[in-house]
Amino acid sequence: MPTSRFLRASAFIVAALVAAPTALEAQLSPAMEKAVAAVRSHYTKREVLIPMRDGVKLFTAIYTPKDTSKTYPFLLNRTPYSVWPYGEDAYPPELGPSARFQEVGFIFVFQDVRGKMMSEGEFVNMRPQRAVSGAVIDESTDTYDTLEWLVKHVPGNNGRAGQMGISYPGFYSAVGMLSGHPALKAVSPQAPIVDWFQGDDFHRNGALWLPHAFNFMTSFGQPRPKPTQAWPEGLNHGTSDGYEWFMRLGSTGATRQYTKNVPFWNEMLDHPNYDAFWQARNLRPQIKDVKPAVLTVGGWFDAENLYGALQVHQTVNRQSPGTDNRLVMGPWFHGGWERSKGDHLGPVQFGANTSDWFQTDVLLPFFNHHLKDAKAPDLAKATVFETGANRWHKLDAWPPRQAREKKLYLLPAGKLGFEPPAAAAEPDMFISDPAKAVPFIENVAIGMTREYMSADQRFAGRRPDVLVYQTEALAEDLTFAGPLHPELFVATTGTDADWVVKLVDVYPDDFKNSDFKAGNSPWDRQPNPMGGYQQLVRGEVMRGKFRNSLEKPEPFTPGQPARVAWSMNDVFHTFKKGHRVMVQLQSTWFPLMDRNPQTFMDINQAKPEDYHKATHSVFHDAERPSNLGVGVVSEKL
Repeated sequence: MPTSRFLRASAFIVAALVAAPTALEAQLSPAMEKAVAAVRSHYTKREVLIPMRDGVKLFTAIYTPKDTSKTYPFLLNRTPYSVWPYGEDAYPPELGPSARFQEVGFIFVFQDVRGKMMSEGEFVNMRPQRAVSGAVIDESTDTYDTLEWLVKHVPGNNGRAGQMGISYPGFYSAVGMLSGHPALKAVSPQAPIVDWFQGDDFHRNGALWLPHAFNFMTSFGQPRPKPTQAWPEGLNHGTSDGYEWFMRLGSTGATRQYTKNVPFWNEMLDHPNYDAFWQARNLRPQIKDVKPAVLTVGGWFDAENLYGALQVHQTVNRQSPGTDNRLVMGPWFHGGWERSKGDHLGPVQFGANTSDWFQTDVLLPFFNHHLKDAKAPDLAKATVFETGANRWHKLDAWPPRQAREKKLYLLPAGKLGFEPPAAAAEPDMFISDPAKAVPFIENVAIGMTREYMSADQRFAGRRPDVLVYQTEALAEDLTFAGPLHPELFVATTGTDADWVVKLVDVYPDDFKNSDFKAGNSPWDRQPNPMGGYQQLVRGEVMRGKFRNSLEKPEPFTPGQPARVAWSMNDVFHTFKKGHRVMVQLQSTWFPLMDRNPQTFMDINQAKPEDYHKATHSVFHDAERPSNLGVGVVSEKL
């Protein structure tokens, strides 16, 4: 059974727990029972309904240290995923993001957000800020009203508060830092959501992240007509093979047969472009005049909200330059800094327990300093982990000032290099067939797996509908830092197409990783399991019709070359000596990404008969030099 801090960040785990809390509590291991007893012995729990300015009351669980010899700051977590366990005599096995938080003492506050679980009111996904909606309330005002009540009504507080949360609670932390409440001194948005169309969770540049969005919303998106402790059941697919299940649907729109009781899913499909519906849920324009200190946290292998973490940090830098604004990026999957040791993802090893170091040496000192007047920690502007080399860096800026933009050019015969093509060359061509889409993983899964972010890409590169370009074996280490900038010159026989770019680290055939920990899987029993591994470093898509505007899609003219360029999420990765740099190009990535009919249309309205094969061309000549822009760090950091 996972710890409570994990529960508050994971909707699916919470769903299982709140559905039958009594039975699950009865199954607690002796170690977990001991942990619950420790919380109970040191903290007093209180459950209250805190009134908001419009009269709606929000269910809130407050855990106050029993040691009353000193005062304590609040540590607030606002969540749509339940403040489990319910009942003033029911305690979780852990309160803070790590055991050390619980030991040093905070007043821990967990709140069901408006319209979720035991709170009153109406829930609105990614509720727009008042400046956009014109409403009386938003999540910032709910944060303000909550803090105002806590400071006035909870004995033993020192008048200061911090706020943190992962994923959706990370969004509530990001809007919380805009509340303006004077008690709020420090906020840590972790894997926060900022934009559900451009890059977080459900879409990437307009392409729908199909199983992630659908599987989540069929449970989370069901109406909650009145306060409840029960979580709605999700869809039983009847199989673990997501590729086959979603392919059998025939189209994206066919998902509606399962979502008659899921309003937001249907709203999503009704808004296929970046219109006012999505723009109102873009938090970035509202991130201004941020008063508390900010520590944004993200993971390089976060399949859900890597975009949000990078965007929150960059936006605070740009629009609130006076804010004490810092960034931590580690080698983590979504929430991995709290849910795992952070020492590996799949077979890719990171050489150390990165999560424990972060919790002990970064996060706790951050809150202790701002909420308890502890010594200022030695926190850099950007504390970032360099994958490939497996080491932390403390930098005065992100991306590092030493990074220099260079272009990796796609060259004839599948070559890749920093020198542009010098002459004319025939384009590379492939047939993209939506009925035989490229899988996003080699095995089967019903949803989006966290491991796909670093998975072996050999299975994909062997397909005829995936173009592969790679360097020779490197004579020395090569480090990329910052965003990636694909610039493709392409043509298609259709009127729309998706363009997926994957940056891959190709390990030597004789590679041996001293950090590799053998297990019992067939993979682990191979004599040299990482030899020749093709590790995905970053992979993202541009839906072709949005190449010039997410708001105003436009078709391709069949056979006519067009430029497709965009910015991909950042990397900080070293390709070691003897490795190769690879770029893979493809047009399907299923079922991770919904299929494009390759005909210009509203894809969410497409019928099975609308999906057609198309032949795509990628140019790499002197006039049309397709390339991937990278930030190269040649100096020592």
